[in-house]
Amino acid sequence: MSELVLKSSRFRAEREADWRRLETLLDRVERGSARRLSTPELLEIPVLYRQALSSLSVARSISLDQSLIDYLEGLCTRAYFFVYGARGGLWDRLGRFFAVDWPNAVRSLWRETLAAAAIMAIGVATAIALIASDPDWFYAFVPGGLAGGRDPTATTAYLRSTLYDAPQDGQTGLSFMASFLFTHNAGVAILAFALGFALCLPTAGLMMATGCMLGAFLALFASHGLGFEVGGWLMIHGVTELFAITLAGAAGFSIGWSVTFPGDRSRLDAAAAAGRRAGTVMMGVVVMLFFAGLLEGFGRQLIKADAVRYAIALTTAAVWGAYFYLPRARPAQ
Repeated sequence: MSELVLKSSRFRAEREADWRRLETLLDRVERGSARRLSTPELLEIPVLYRQALSSLSVARSISLDQSLIDYLEGLCTRAYFFVYGARGGLWDRLGRFFAVDWPNAVRSLWRETLAAAAIMAIGVATAIALIASDPDWFYAFVPGGLAGGRDPTATTAYLRSTLYDAPQDGQTGLSFMASFLFTHNAGVAILAFALGFALCLPTAGLMMATGCMLGAFLALFASHGLGFEVGGWLMIHGVTELFAITLAGAAGFSIGWSVTFPGDRSRLDAAAAAGRRAGTVMMGVVVMLFFAGLLEGFGRQLIKADAVRYAIALTTAAVWGAYFYLPRARPAQ
């Protein structure tokens, strides 16, 4: 027993300085001070980690005392997570998502985004053409609950009042509208994404239906000479909302296309790869829909000037366009 204690003491004495050095550096990292480490100190940690692993292997092989083995196991585990694990905290991860992951994922789906936007535009044109020939087509495109009395039987005065007058129940009405439309549009976006695997067909149908609904409203108000006014009323939130739904459709298309044409990979592998990218897009879509819901229920009713409404619409279009598609410097690794 005395020989084992002597061997353990000698082993510890020869290497303990390196272990303590590694422990000190890891303590600084775990206290949130990683950025204060110098470059030589950062490079030192992997070297000390490998030395600690070697010490642990020797300690196990010659059966040194269990307390020393336990200490080295804990030290090596901590060092492993620094060397190979994710070291960013919540704010770092959120920052990377908004600065890198989300815009990169959106840019990678530019073809699918154009396809979704084109299908939606076809829906708008189709509804406008059909309602111009027969106003009753409006009811085929817009659910009664969403129309809220804005239909072909409404008078011009009533339609104008819906663009500018505040709800009778004040703030409660605004909150209800924001909640209702956020829920409705979030449902459309999620379905467009989730049903993409079915050869893209359900997603294309949802894009078409969304375009037809938009076209129906535009055609209705334009027939009463309120085309310019309804454009501002819709676009103050619609730029963000429709862009979010378009991105959800693009995400669905990417999965459906990967399943239909997997290339050299299996369909499961292709769908998994597309799903990771599309899932990143969809997390951002939820943020966009929340922002659109606020503009829908509050900004649109509280802001009455057409010029301001169009200014907000153009500003949001410019901001989203720049955020997603302008070239940017690659982040430091």
